[in-house]
Amino acid sequence: MSFLLRVQLPDRPGSLGSLALALGGVGADILSLDVVERGAGFAVDDLVVEVPTGALPDTLITAAESVRDVSVDSIRPYSGVLDTHRELELIDQVASARDDRMQVLVDGVPRVLRVGWSTIIGMGPGGAYRVVGSQSAPETQAGSAPWMPLEKPSWLDGEADWVPQIWRDMDTKLAAAPLGNTGKSLLLGRPGGPDFRPSEVARLGYLAGIVATVLS
Repeated sequence: MSFLLRVQLPDRPGSLGSLALALGGVGADILSLDVVERGAGFAVDDLVVEVPTGALPDTLITAAESVRDVSVDSIRPYSGVLDTHRELELIDQVASARDDRMQVLVDGVPRVLRVGWSTIIGMGPGGAYRVVGSQSAPETQAGSAPWMPLEKPSWLDGEADWVPQIWRDMDTKLAAAPLGNTGKSLLLGRPGGPDFRPSEVARLGYLAGIVATVLS
């Protein structure tokens, strides 16, 4: 069984090694690591770890936080495909798709940016509407999008009035980015968190900008 573990740890030599030893001590194997963000003296990393069947997530949290100055931001089951060039592969898939390229995009984004779901939102005479959604996108749609049109990638308030109640009940974190000058936006949802880091919002913006040129 695999879990996606987001940790904050000191940005100093030996910290990651100590964390790996602590996780290994409870039978966890680190399958991949992505640096999400670096700040003044700290780093935020996403680790995909594999644990023996029946192991409890709390064991991983306890092991990780036994290392000095390490804290766990979130932990959730992980069933995605591991690869090291996710954005590039998705852009290539969108560019080479013969059918609905937007559908290819939203179906691939959750794996690339490690979110629960993604949709493309457009604006029409009746207001905001869903152009297309990933297979994991919630059936309940937002009836409005007062944050559109969007000029730059942004974190969105998951407790705002326009957010459907069921999204709020699931503590869904939201971020969006404009798809070039099409008037449409790529909206991401991460039920249960963690919050989107500034670096993740920036990655979303870069991806949306590149894909927009492919779609045009």
